[in-house]
Amino acid sequence: MIKRILLGLGGTPFTDVAIQRAVELSKLHGALITGVTVVDTKSLKQVGPVPPGGSAYAAKLREKRLAISEERIDAAIKQFKSRCKEADIPFKVEREIGDPFETMIAHSRYSDVTIFGLRSLFDYGFTMEPRDALIRLVSQGVRPIIAVSPEFRTIRKVLIAYSGSMESAKAMRRFVQLNLWPEVQLRVVHFGQPNDSTDQLLADACGYCSDHGYPNEADLVEGSPRMQLIEYARQHDMDLIVMGNSI
Repeated sequence: MIKRILLGLGGTPFTDVAIQRAVELSKLHGALITGVTVVDTKSLKQVGPVPPGGSAYAAKLREKRLAISEERIDAAIKQFKSRCKEADIPFKVEREIGDPFETMIAHSRYSDVTIFGLRSLFDYGFTMEPRDALIRLVSQGVRPIIAVSPEFRTIRKVLIAYSGSMESAKAMRRFVQLNLWPEVQLRVVHFGQPNDSTDQLLADACGYCSDHGYPNEADLVEGSPRMQLIEYARQHDMDLIVMGNSI
């Protein structure tokens, strides 16, 4: 059961899908959505080396970046409010200034699930988000996270990447216990070399899912999850991947 959803409103191509996903889960569980926007003024003001005599141009560029960012934030908030009112679900908006990562970490302490774009949190086209953004958030305890793709998908088939590690077990248990989408079909997949314990590992994981009412199946894929996980999900038309930070 979830009662509080934290939603990153980044004004990016992922924002629309993130809003749809948050609204969907709110309707299913009666959860409050907190939409958070962050203006990272420090990054927006970094315009690079300024040549002699170029300070006035640099100042105008900074002002333009801030103005465009505000416009996109306003548009994201408007879209968010409209969707929530149309669906008649509870929501609120928090506007912040500062480090987007620290802001999301702080807000996540009192949320059941966090939703934002798979490759972008608060990127307005001027600065590159660090490649380790997701890792940074997970390592700071922001979990579970639903990182959405650019296209909305109805969640019917879920892949659970299960290595047998405590982190992958925690991810599986957390997903099952939250019961986000009660009608989904689960597939527990172990990536690696088969050994004497592999069959039992998968059987135990599937047994746990079955005891919580989820129809499921298991699969063993020889190789590395880093190399094969995404391709496997594509080949089998999976709608969602559940994974811990040890994959």
